[in-house]
Amino acid sequence: MGFFNSMNVSASGMTVQQLRTDIISQNLANINTTRDENGNAYVRKTVVVAQKGAPVSSFSSIFNNALGFTAQGVKAVSIVEDKETDMRMVYEPENPDADENGYVTYPNVDTVTEMTNMIDASRSYEANVTAFNASKSMLLKTLEIGH
Repeated sequence: MGFFNSMNVSASGMTVQQLRTDIISQNLANINTTRDENGNAYVRKTVVVAQKGAPVSSFSSIFNNALGFTAQGVKAVSIVEDKETDMRMVYEPENPDADENGYVTYPNVDTVTEMTNMIDASRSYEANVTAFNASKSMLLKTLEIGH
C-alpha cells in the first residue's frame, strides 16, 4: 500500500466518522420530538458502514488480497432508522400528542447510548487523523532523502 493509499484510507475513515457525529447530533437534537412532518415521533437513525472497493475479480486484486493489501477505506452505505429499539411511552394525558389512553410516544433515543457513540466516533476520527499525519510525515521524510 502506498502513502497516498494510506492517506485515502484515513480520509475515508474521517469522512464516515464525521457523518456518524452528524447523525448522533441529529438524534440528540430530536430526543423530545413527538411529531415530525408526517405526524409521527422521531425515530433514531444510525449509519451503515462498509468497506470500499470493487469485488475481488481481477488478478491484481486477488494477488493484493493474498498479500494482505486490501485496505481501500470505508464508506457510508446508508442511514437507517432504528426499528428494533422500542419507542418511549410516557403518560401525559394533557399533551396534545397523547393517544386515546393518554400516552405520548417519544423517540427511541437514549442519551447515554448516543454519548457513548459520540465518544467512539470522536476517538475513531482522532485515530484516523493520527494515521493520516503519520503517513504525511513519512512521505515528507522520504522526500528529504532525495536531497
